[in-house]
Amino acid sequence: MHLQDILRLRPIPAAAVYFGLTRRCPLHCSHCSTESLMDSEQFPARMFLRFAETFTPENRPELTLMSGGEALLRPGLVRDIADRARAVGSRSYVLSGLYFAQKPRIPKPVRAAIEAVDHFSASTDRFHEEEVPRAAVFRVLHELLDDGKDVSLQITGEGPDDPYLADITAAVRREFADRVPMLVVPLSPVGRAREWMETRPQAAYPATAAPCTLACWPVIGFNGQVTSCGNQDVMDGKVPLPAHLFLGHIARDDWDTVKRKALESPMVGAIRTYGPEYLAERFGGQDGCDGYCQTCWKLSTTPGVKEGVQALTLLPSTIAVRDAVEKVSVDAGPLGFARRFGVPGYADLITLGDTPPRTPAGHRDASRQDLAWTG
Repeated sequence: MHLQDILRLRPIPAAAVYFGLTRRCPLHCSHCSTESLMDSEQFPARMFLRFAETFTPENRPELTLMSGGEALLRPGLVRDIADRARAVGSRSYVLSGLYFAQKPRIPKPVRAAIEAVDHFSASTDRFHEEEVPRAAVFRVLHELLDDGKDVSLQITGEGPDDPYLADITAAVRREFADRVPMLVVPLSPVGRAREWMETRPQAAYPATAAPCTLACWPVIGFNGQVTSCGNQDVMDGKVPLPAHLFLGHIARDDWDTVKRKALESPMVGAIRTYGPEYLAERFGGQDGCDGYCQTCWKLSTTPGVKEGVQALTLLPSTIAVRDAVEKVSVDAGPLGFARRFGVPGYADLITLGDTPPRTPAGHRDASRQDLAWTG
């Protein structure tokens, strides 16, 4: 499974689910969005596996993605979830900071977990390189490539002109002869990066379109809480959980329940279609000047918005508009997503090592199942 196969499904609501398996990590990266430590929160493995066991061949996400913290601190859990996903027709992915890369060989439990998933992605950037040397990262990727594993890199930079990005992407292309795709994303002022990023000017990026594609896939936090938004401040409780972003808890809810909430919530559907700033201005008289995500967090408590969105769902044109917006995002493809949410000048790097684009058969039926946008 190539990186583009994953990003191609990004605009499809409930086509995938993210598992945040732990908040623990042995690295101490100064930009860590989750502020992870080895004694950070971690909940029982059984809670996560039980939820994965509610997937069925007829009703499962197309993609099952796992991260942390450092997900491969729980290699047995990664393997078990990947095995369950494969058994019902879902493909799996894990993102790792490669804490184990300085060992002479990949530890056997970690290797078994990596072998179980359909795609392995590694995080690297100047912050990770202070913890895990570039040469060690390259050695692990060579080993996995030699064994036929689909791999990619997720690289974080401080702006379009960050010299580190030019250096690392050129090095990866030389080292692997363009066999390793890269998703290059901008650093965000969350977690440990918040304090030092807020003291310097932020890089300028092109204005994004209003619809929020990032509200498409349910995200399971390290504590089992499920939200329609993976914003780290929401996941970590840095801001009060907005009622409209809450989709349930895996200790009591199954995949079908979470999926239906993700698909049927009028507010989440409106955010995906129109974006939070449009809703705040149209129904709440707010101008969204606090920021895109910050505006979204307030929608549940902004007078007039909930009622306005409920009325919006009753219009005959609503489903047509929703489908048209989704089609635009789908038609833009993986490159459209990478240009919008990544560093645009590096978006083409997601295509490295790919064969002609592949579209998974039947993915729309498996994810949306033509459910009406009501509820």
